[in-house]
Amino acid sequence: MSAVDLTQFHKTFFEESQEGLDAMESALLALDSGSTDTELVHTIFRSAHSIKGGAATFGFVDVAAFTHVAESLLEEVRSGRRPVEPPLVDVLLRSVDCLRVMLRRSSAGQPVADAESEELRAELASLVSGQDEGVQPPPAESVSTSAGWRIDFAALPHLLQTGNDPLRLFRELQQLGQLDVIRAFIVDGAPATLAEVDPTLCYLGWELHLQGAASRSDLDAVFDWLDGDCVLEIHPLSTGGSAETENVSSSSPVATDPSRRDASPPGIVKVATDIPAAVRETPIAPAEGSSIRVDIDKIDALINMMGELVITQSMLSEIGENFQQSQLEVLREGLVQLERNTRELQESVMRIRMLPIASIFNRFPRLVRDLERKLGKQVKLELQGEHTELDKTVLEKIGDPLVHLVRNAIDHGLESPSRRKAVGKSETGTLKLNAYHEGSNIVVQISDDGAGLNRDAITAKALQNGLISSGQELSDAEVADLIFQPGFSTAAQATDLSGRGVGMDVVRRNVRDLGGSVSVRSVSGKGSTFTIALPLTLAIVDGLVTAVGGERYIVPLISIVESLRLKASDVRKVAGGGEVFHFRDAYLPIMRLHRSFACHEAVMDIERGIVVVVEEDGRRVGLLVDDLLGQQQAVVKSLEAHYRRVQGISGATILSDGSVALIVDVGGVVHMGRQSKAA
Repeated sequence: MSAVDLTQFHKTFFEESQEGLDAMESALLALDSGSTDTELVHTIFRSAHSIKGGAATFGFVDVAAFTHVAESLLEEVRSGRRPVEPPLVDVLLRSVDCLRVMLRRSSAGQPVADAESEELRAELASLVSGQDEGVQPPPAESVSTSAGWRIDFAALPHLLQTGNDPLRLFRELQQLGQLDVIRAFIVDGAPATLAEVDPTLCYLGWELHLQGAASRSDLDAVFDWLDGDCVLEIHPLSTGGSAETENVSSSSPVATDPSRRDASPPGIVKVATDIPAAVRETPIAPAEGSSIRVDIDKIDALINMMGELVITQSMLSEIGENFQQSQLEVLREGLVQLERNTRELQESVMRIRMLPIASIFNRFPRLVRDLERKLGKQVKLELQGEHTELDKTVLEKIGDPLVHLVRNAIDHGLESPSRRKAVGKSETGTLKLNAYHEGSNIVVQISDDGAGLNRDAITAKALQNGLISSGQELSDAEVADLIFQPGFSTAAQATDLSGRGVGMDVVRRNVRDLGGSVSVRSVSGKGSTFTIALPLTLAIVDGLVTAVGGERYIVPLISIVESLRLKASDVRKVAGGGEVFHFRDAYLPIMRLHRSFACHEAVMDIERGIVVVVEEDGRRVGLLVDDLLGQQQAVVKSLEAHYRRVQGISGATILSDGSVALIVDVGGVVHMGRQSKAA
């Protein structure tokens, strides 16, 4: 029988390990905030134990060794021998960070351990051994004073069915010292012939010698999850390597015939005195692709919808085979039903990709805690709308912009405790993250009750950088927009958090790449609110189909403010050949799409065309098109995958008549207009 290829389970292991680390971090943060819930400690220990067991099973020895030491430290906390104190929480949080890096390297097939991880492992080991100040050593009976241990381990038949694996246990024991497999034996009750053997059951036992300074508690931790799945005896070894039978410490008697333990029974295959290298280390393969966990209710809804679609298809097929004029109305009803089923099926499929934004929000308690200590500030974090769902692709890409905005709010927005107290505020600042649905979009807001944007400092820096001219009057919105300019920073000194002029412009660009927008509203002395509007999914765009010459262009609805017709008298010429029109107390530039995309036979007379007012990055422009053809949901197809990147175009779609329409990248078109104006 061929060996099982364990690499097929690596991807699941890495995903579950990351979830375990998230659970550990959340529980550690709760303990750090003063919680006395003992279940939190058990949660942390179970997560570490699961990661250690999985890493040992799949041969990720560096991860298993690191987690083993951390688990030993957690065992002291769980048993009450070590109190939960801030320094302990700090080192365990650093261990979580280190394990994340080690798992990422393991999944990529890269060297896992480095000087930093080894240094942290040594720090954990020193804590466990009691070398740190004020640590109480473990009880004397749990420490090995001998040369090692003799372990008589006999699996109960159902052991394999519980997910346990003796070879994994051996690999864990190898982390504690030199492990010798003295012999293997068949336990009582095993089938008499090979033909009767059930491959899902285990009938083997082993005598093992572990030499080294491992404590009894270390061994107990290895066999912790085998309660009821094996029969175990553990004896201290004398310095000569034999068992000291007068000091037996066992969990239960070994269920084997004593005569069969002294010599291998007939037919037993001799076992090597060490575990083969092929077993010790499983080849590492990088995790490919990504996966998503789907609620069973969403799957059930999808299956039900497929059933409705099959019924409709069957009905239409029957009509098509024997169609008569009298069935025309029935055909129309069937087509309406097909349209409804298709739309509901589309919505069900899209819901499968929807995940709660909590997976992003959950990283911020740790970030806020670290920044509090680094900056000497006090911050109260409030999270709302964690269950708001959005597309997995959008979720993955919005994480970094949100992290930067949170860091910026704490670093720049919230004042120091002394400064807040001086102006009559609470010493603890409040940072709020809120997510909610608004139409076909999701809105994420990051707000603080800090000092707000410093208008004078921003305008002074903008004047110094040549972004504005002396004496130029700016509205609050225009001042706020300046912070999104490349290289803009009002920090007096660059630090590892801010002041290098790299960040806010990247936030805006990343959000715009997702088809969204970002804006800021600030009140001096009261705080600031950054608002990010994003499409629920990148796969489908709600858009307005427009005609330009003989082409079709779709303008995303998220960018559209209004559509209107202009008279020639409404348009003003400006220097450089540009055109502007008056719209809601402001003059907006006009961009003729036929010029941007070189369309032929387009409407040239502005009175015959339609101006679509769009907004991007807080700036509005009017796009001149020939006509509006209606609103449509467009399934986005990438141009880069089949052709190449085209400036001003974010993708393409196929219309109901089979023709191709290009999807306008409003930000790119506005940028093209600025370039042509500058030229």
